[in-house]
Amino acid sequence: MNIDIISDVVCPWCYIGKRQIEAALALHAQQHPGSDRPSVTWRPFQLNPQLPAEGMSRQDYLTQKFGAARAQDLYARVAAVGAELGIAFAFDRIARQPNTVAAHSLIALAGAAGPRAEGLQDRVKEAFLQAYFLDGVDLTRTENLVAIATAAGLDRSQAERCLADPQSRLAVEQEDRRARAIGVEGVPFFIFNGKLAVSGAQGSAALLDAMRQAETAVA
Repeated sequence: MNIDIISDVVCPWCYIGKRQIEAALALHAQQHPGSDRPSVTWRPFQLNPQLPAEGMSRQDYLTQKFGAARAQDLYARVAAVGAELGIAFAFDRIARQPNTVAAHSLIALAGAAGPRAEGLQDRVKEAFLQAYFLDGVDLTRTENLVAIATAAGLDRSQAERCLADPQSRLAVEQEDRRARAIGVEGVPFFIFNGKLAVSGAQGSAALLDAMRQAETAVA
């Protein structure tokens, strides 16, 4: 079972969706003891591809996108859902809304490490979500990106080279465009065995059901 998850590191519903797929995978393991664990690959998507590399003020971003009052209501709802899943969102700590291409390039680098670094991409993805949503780390700063990725297990020199390589950025932008070309308009977006797609943070039961359907689908 291969699961591709298209998401962004500044999308709170993507963090919630990560917890939901983790719960679905745990249930799947209970129901299929001894079977291989499904393989999860994190794919990039930019909620705000128009943002410059230096990002912008978080408060200005929220006001422009939602309006101050609506943003407060929206994020209160997200925080309540997150709390149910053990995510202590700290939106008040976020000062800057970043362009996420650089973070995605490091997540892709972790994914390219292969079997010898099992779980590395997931750890790097989790580290960026935690840094942004729980700790309010500025993801526009190169030193922060490198520190987050290396603490999660990436080699520092490789991370630094990745961020300095224009081709790494181009690869993320191209994959983002491919996601939009197949109809992805919002994230998280889950693709099971390349056959069945689920859009949004649907809950662990729905994701487990999608896994079952994908496993039994005729090629």
